Amino acid sequence: MQALPSSSPRSAASGASWPPVVLVPPPAPGAPAWQAVQALVAEQLHDVGALLFRGLELASPSAFQSFARSFGHPLLTYEFASTPRSSVEQGVYTSTEYPAHQSIPLHNEQSYTLQWPMKIWFHCVQPSLTGGETPIADSRLILRRLDPRLVERFERKRLMYVRNYGQGLDLPWQRAFNTDDPAVVERYCAAQQIEFEWKPDGELRTRQVCQAVARHPVTGAAVWFNQAHLFHVSSLEPAVREALLDVVDDPLDLPRNVYYGDGSPLEEAALDEVRAVLDDCSVAFPWQQGDVLMLDNMLAAHGRRPYTGPRRVVVAMAEAHQES
Repeated sequence: MQALPSSSPRSAASGASWPPVVLVPPPAPGAPAWQAVQALVAEQLHDVGALLFRGLELASPSAFQSFARSFGHPLLTYEFASTPRSSVEQGVYTSTEYPAHQSIPLHNEQSYTLQWPMKIWFHCVQPSLTGGETPIADSRLILRRLDPRLVERFERKRLMYVRNYGQGLDLPWQRAFNTDDPAVVERYCAAQQIEFEWKPDGELRTRQVCQAVARHPVTGAAVWFNQAHLFHVSSLEPAVREALLDVVDDPLDLPRNVYYGDGSPLEEAALDEVRAVLDDCSVAFPWQQGDVLMLDNMLAAHGRRPYTGPRRVVVAMAEAHQES
């Protein structure tokens, strides 16, 4: 196995190679599958935050599933989902099913809630004709690049995410919670400190107060860890935003929005700064068929660039972590 020269993610935005690319030859006869890969991950992932494997020869989604499982944790399901995905194998999903012409901004998976996966894998089954990269960014670097006054305010006040499900706008609650049973939804919300409300039309509204900054449970590193820039109404195209605001009497009825934890509004200028820093820290690489990108979900954010032609990238997650 050969790891190509790379740099710490702390200098990634300056143009150095990140993520490190690891070339994986077929295992020797009788050798435990992926043993060398697992040793490399144990040694490096908490430092660099991202590793790109080439040469794994994963011929099917089930082979990718086995690879992800080999790191010792059961694969997670998408509970309390915020984007549409389809199941491929148990614990293996399509990447977010957004139109090809749209970008998906950088984010850490499920950082809009109090429980998230520590590890996430992306497997490129088919690269797109053009574009379609999965940009990444070092969450430690993002935190350092932001104005300390903004960081202090967000960290102190925390964030409240408000969602109204269904009605063709956000995901139906049945899909977000993987159930048709309201009682199951209520039990999940109670366990996750999510306030819920069944509205007169039978639809669901939830509120949850979460972190803006988090600390890695192993390294202790502080990271920017939230999705305020994605959930806030200012993330919408101006025409869509205006149309939604025209049809709702109360901003709380928007499909999704985010406030400070005390319910006060977020400053759009602050979110503009966050988006600019995310863009500045973004690093992208062209997918090759068969690639597997492995991220420490707290240390590395990810997104998706627009693309043309067919594209198939599947995803797995593991090692649930609860905010302490």
